[in-house]
Amino acid sequence: MKKKLAVDLLPVAAPSPGLGVLGAFNQYAPLEIFGGSRVTYYTWIESPLGPLLLVGDGHKLTGLYLKGQKHFPTQTDSWQASDQDIPFAQTQTQLSEYFAHQRQSFDLPTHAQGTDFQQQVWQLLPQIPFGETVTYGSLAEKIGQPGAARAVGAANGRNPLSIIVPCHRVIAANGQLTGYAGGVDRKQWLLAHEQKEIISRCGNPAI
Repeated sequence: MKKKLAVDLLPVAAPSPGLGVLGAFNQYAPLEIFGGSRVTYYTWIESPLGPLLLVGDGHKLTGLYLKGQKHFPTQTDSWQASDQDIPFAQTQTQLSEYFAHQRQSFDLPTHAQGTDFQQQVWQLLPQIPFGETVTYGSLAEKIGQPGAARAVGAANGRNPLSIIVPCHRVIAANGQLTGYAGGVDRKQWLLAHEQKEIISRCGNPAI
């Protein structure tokens, strides 16, 4: 059985001046405990891709899911609806900036749970430049397992922080848009959204 880890993902961008991830962390209130159970906070927000589910532990963002995607979390009695959880407002602001072509990377406190192999893959995803793509095979080579492209694809599909940790930038060796838990249509939309910004900034190359 694979060992489960709970590893904090590294910030994708430099912390904001005067605050930063550590500064924000120090302001968090202690995590609430009810009846001996750790509370999972959640809220829904709207986006061009449809409703997004934000999940947090009272300290950090632990999940961002597209409605109807594969591997959607199961709500339990320990879940509590709250739009006041500290990472949620910051997450919504940065997502709004991303969708408005005002942001290319995210600077959020996150905490993703997965196997050691999944963590290896997820740590590479924020390193993929905005508007660009890499293949599952190239990621497998980067973690020292060149024959593990399919396993990388499976780990990519289990990424709990959609959009923020850009698993949509990974494609098949033949260029096909496969392996996205949120659906190929949403993956295509995200890639087109980013490439549109690159073209608008650099100018449309002459044909």
